Amino acid sequence: MLEVQAHQQLKHLLRGSAGHWEHELTLSRLVGRSLRRQDRTRIQLSAGSNARWWLALMVPLALQSRHTVLVLDALQQQRLLQVERPRLMESGIRLSCWTGDLPPPGDQLWLVTPQQLVDLHRDGRLRPQDHLVIPAAETLASRLRLAMALQIDSVHWEQLRTAFPAAGEGLLELHERLSRQVASCGTGTDRDIAMPESALTRVRDLLQLLGSTPAPWCHLMALDQSSWASWANWNAKTLQWSWHLQPLEPLASLERMFSTHPWTLLHGDGGCRRHGDSTETSDDALHIDLRDVPRAEPIPLYLPRRQPLPNTEIYSSHLLEQSRRLILGRTGLTVVLLDPPGMRQRLCSELAAEFGSRVTLESTAPEVNGVICCRWSWWLEHQHQLPAPDQLIAAMLPIASLEEPLTAARVESLKRQGKDWFRTLLLPEALAKLIPAIAPLRQSGGRLAMLDGRVRGRSWGEQVLRAMEPWEPLQRLRPE
Repeated sequence: MLEVQAHQQLKHLLRGSAGHWEHELTLSRLVGRSLRRQDRTRIQLSAGSNARWWLALMVPLALQSRHTVLVLDALQQQRLLQVERPRLMESGIRLSCWTGDLPPPGDQLWLVTPQQLVDLHRDGRLRPQDHLVIPAAETLASRLRLAMALQIDSVHWEQLRTAFPAAGEGLLELHERLSRQVASCGTGTDRDIAMPESALTRVRDLLQLLGSTPAPWCHLMALDQSSWASWANWNAKTLQWSWHLQPLEPLASLERMFSTHPWTLLHGDGGCRRHGDSTETSDDALHIDLRDVPRAEPIPLYLPRRQPLPNTEIYSSHLLEQSRRLILGRTGLTVVLLDPPGMRQRLCSELAAEFGSRVTLESTAPEVNGVICCRWSWWLEHQHQLPAPDQLIAAMLPIASLEEPLTAARVESLKRQGKDWFRTLLLPEALAKLIPAIAPLRQSGGRLAMLDGRVRGRSWGEQVLRAMEPWEPLQRLRPE
């Protein structure tokens, strides 16, 4: 059977190597079983295991690559072709890869990006027996959302006027009217401004009169307005704007693809499921938990009992004072996690005035005792390129802001459905970022500082604390 062959091949490949992952052989067998049986399988891995599944996944795929579609983004494809595939070839395991937009002519493994997956499904080029294999599936929804996104710039308006000169005056008048609406909401800084529903309605009414239109206008006509977010990105320097549209829940629009094809998903988020992440359309999906057994040593957690809330005037000074105390005397890497750009840049400048050049803003080349101020998303993307941190300072939880048009549109959709939008959407997505972000501390033995007063001051703070277990309270700060 395929799973036995995969187990034997991987065991031979790992022979003599030290420190390999304890679940590698098990994962290889499970992937082989899913490919052989054409199952729908969801495998849950621990947070922070994104770099450990490569061999266990690729060995069964090398043995059974026919009618197998591996969905990887550009960076993942680069790693596969430049690192993992040569490693397999050196061990005598052949892996043929196909990267075209049409199905491979032979037994090659079909590599596609999320953008290609959307196009293949839309154009009906996926074969019924194609098995979808999607690692890092916890980010699938966000990757598909970006792949399905539409952006309309001034050049697209000009192309439309060129294609339909008879409607040029009407198109120009409509564009100027929308520009005035956007400009009236704009300020002296670049920002995203939610577009009114009437804007899309007026544009589509005019496009219907024109008939067949070029991209991206033809895609604009096909989308369901109620399930898409629409906003304008205002450039204060050029006084220009671009129109952005993204689906609220992209997996919902691909429901038919997941219901008609077998698939294997690897989740590396530690079990924190985001709203809209579900791909199951029936109850025949197999769920397997391969998370590591929690370490006996809990994370030291510094969480003062009385902290101001992020929307108070004294919060910025609280962040600065606490960050100074936490950084003072530390000999290892400190990472300060804070999403609001203005607050992050100000805190970085104030810490640099205190600690000098060791403080950087989103740098992958810090000093040994450096301090990196960064966004949560930046840390999740680059943590594998950096040394294990001595401490993480969570200045503010990664709860999405309602000022972001996409978040506001998703919240409004949940309100219309009568759902608790905070506990359904914002809190689960924040925890799905928090758990992988602190995972390196479990290997390095570093400490975590939570400076967000909402953890103690809100009822949902208990859910945050449970998600971070095991941890132990750190009552006093001691320099090394």
